[in-house]
Amino acid sequence: MRVIVADDSLLVRRLIEAAVLDRGHEPLPAEDGGMAWAIFEMEHPSLVILDWQMPELDGLEVCRRIRASEWSRDTFVLVVTGRIEGDDVVNALDAGADDYLFKPFTPSSITARLEIAERRIAANEARWGAEDALANAQWLAGIGQTALAIQHEVNNPLAALLGNVQLMLMDDALPADIRELGDDMLAQARRVANVVKRLSTLEAPQIVEYISGATMLDLSERTSR
Repeated sequence: MRVIVADDSLLVRRLIEAAVLDRGHEPLPAEDGGMAWAIFEMEHPSLVILDWQMPELDGLEVCRRIRASEWSRDTFVLVVTGRIEGDDVVNALDAGADDYLFKPFTPSSITARLEIAERRIAANEARWGAEDALANAQWLAGIGQTALAIQHEVNNPLAALLGNVQLMLMDDALPADIRELGDDMLAQARRVANVVKRLSTLEAPQIVEYISGATMLDLSERTSR
């Protein structure tokens, strides 16, 4: 796992980096808040460790930007601070921090915070994986229900249409232009029947782009092969 370690103090940064390496992770050092935010935009790692007071952007501002980004859900933010006044912890949490560590700290306290972050990240990934699987299952169930509804509402009138057109085409005295029209109606009705059949037999439904910015369910013939 890659971990942003942002602190304007080289000594503090090296201390945190050592703990991160000891846990088997790769530190991404940043000497100020602007650099931390730039690294986050490029790498969007799962764990970000931010000193509160840094040049350019302070830790809380970087935290707010992370929470406003598309990667907010996947990012655990640990704020490191020497501020111990009454509202400081509340302010850090309000900015979106998941945890905080007071200065001065020991290597063991850093390690403890890293372990908490690792467990939280793993638990979140498992929960989101389960939620995604549930959402996919519900989506597939919805497709199945839609397919049954379409079959129920379309198949009977479609069968009647096919039968009537075929019956019409059996008339040898049918004018050529009407016969041509009937052949086209028959072909289009059979096309509709094939689409309904493919919808009811989809095993792994796929979404494809219909037009720019719009998607649709792929019901092309290749989906049934």
